[in-house]
Amino acid sequence: MHPKVAYAVGVSKAFKGDDASEAPLVVPPRAPLPAGVENYVTASGLAALQAEHQRLVAERAHVEASGEAEAERPRMLAALATRIAALEDRLATARLVHPSTQPRDEVRFGATVTVQGEDGRVHRYRIVGVDEADVEHGRVAFVAPLARALLGKRAGEAAVVRTPRGEEEITVMGVEYEG
Repeated sequence: MHPKVAYAVGVSKAFKGDDASEAPLVVPPRAPLPAGVENYVTASGLAALQAEHQRLVAERAHVEASGEAEAERPRMLAALATRIAALEDRLATARLVHPSTQPRDEVRFGATVTVQGEDGRVHRYRIVGVDEADVEHGRVAFVAPLARALLGKRAGEAAVVRTPRGEEEITVMGVEYEG
């Protein structure tokens, strides 16, 4: 889900050949969740967060026990601690939404929506939590403009979506829920 820890090294240090261990530690942030917005997750999203937590804890244990990279160990452990703390905060606020609680004929959290654009092209999107979003695989965060435009729509209804090309109208062709 998230890239490994990156180390930022200043240009002057890179040219002088100084040790990167003095460089500031950069830990990529988690996907943003707007203030005051519930942290909705699907069952698969919650399972992915839990699996990520297990991987990070195992990675921390490996780094603690490992004799390699002695000089980098404190930085690696600090980065892992930061990532684990952010993930534990996200897990603590996760609110699982069961598909069975959603209206079957209306776009709500967890729905897979088939839409048709003005150009006639058909797309499928699943409305998911912010940590699950992956546009390349058709998973759109519920806080994204596309998801907000679709929420509450039924098959046959149109939604207007702002895109870089301007406003576009898409028509909901179908709504499905897993489970």
